[in-house]
Amino acid sequence: MVHRLQITLTALACAAFGASMAGAQELALAAKTAPTPTTTSVPRTPDGHPDLGGYWTNATVIPLERPKDLGNKAFFTPEEAAAYEKAKLADNGPTGKGTYADVHYNMAQFGLEKGQSKVADNIRTSLITDPANGRIPPMTPEGRERNAERAAKNKGHEFDSAENRSLSERCILWPNEGPPMMPVGYNSNLEIVQGAGYVAVMQEMIHDARVIPTDGGSHVPANIREWMGDSRGHWEGDTLVVDTTNFRPETAFHGASENLHVVERFRRVDADTILYSFTVEDPHTWASPWSAEYPMTKVKGPIFEYACHEGNYGMENNLSGARAEEKKLAEKKALEAK
Repeated sequence: MVHRLQITLTALACAAFGASMAGAQELALAAKTAPTPTTTSVPRTPDGHPDLGGYWTNATVIPLERPKDLGNKAFFTPEEAAAYEKAKLADNGPTGKGTYADVHYNMAQFGLEKGQSKVADNIRTSLITDPANGRIPPMTPEGRERNAERAAKNKGHEFDSAENRSLSERCILWPNEGPPMMPVGYNSNLEIVQGAGYVAVMQEMIHDARVIPTDGGSHVPANIREWMGDSRGHWEGDTLVVDTTNFRPETAFHGASENLHVVERFRRVDADTILYSFTVEDPHTWASPWSAEYPMTKVKGPIFEYACHEGNYGMENNLSGARAEEKKLAEKKALEAK
């Protein structure tokens, strides 16, 4: 049932999660000078590493890219942050008085009413922390050409078959799963399971569990390509660093090539917070690497199954509709030919 709402609810990305900005000043300070976890401040596993395990949410109202009019302003004041959140929640729907979905659905049954979902305090003006303008660097000529070719190849064939539809529409991979992991707007929960030598991450939105060895081992051979890439982790003090390469070209994170390289960092700041950051680079796509950061806050589980295929009526309807249109066009041409 949740899947049937995905088109409507995706449009709500930031607006569906209103949260109090109380304590934002403290989190801003933590984001600028994050405290070093200690044995007493952070739970630890038997092997001495910070315990990342549990249920978390990365729901946020902060955009990935900073609005251009803010320039290099990296942080709001708490008052500015509260005003921004209020504006985001108000500027939604044709009347500005609520969400589009409020017209049709009781959002409480999906846990999407304002205040139902826990959101980590954050007074950044963008998730992107580097470059200084908080925006994705310009795409290289090679990247623009490659993406134009991708679009041109599928133009006019968008509904030929399921293979012509997007990975998310086919229930194969959603962009939020990553790496890097991105806030998705709803169902923004994930579970981390940690054991000796491994960390596994399962996200509520869609279905994949990424199993990450933490022994610092080598990547698989370059000819082996995976939807979510090949992730290898190691500990740098109390920070889990995860290096991912070997992506499939179809993954195309923000238009990237299969040469995308992602470095993620997970650091448990306190009992209720993991500071997650990442850097992506692909000289075949962007003029320079770029980085982003956001806090994940602890929530009560469990995570429920996102049964994408069971409710994927849109795929069948789209393709059958295209066949019906083709039949109608063929019949029209046949009549005109008589």
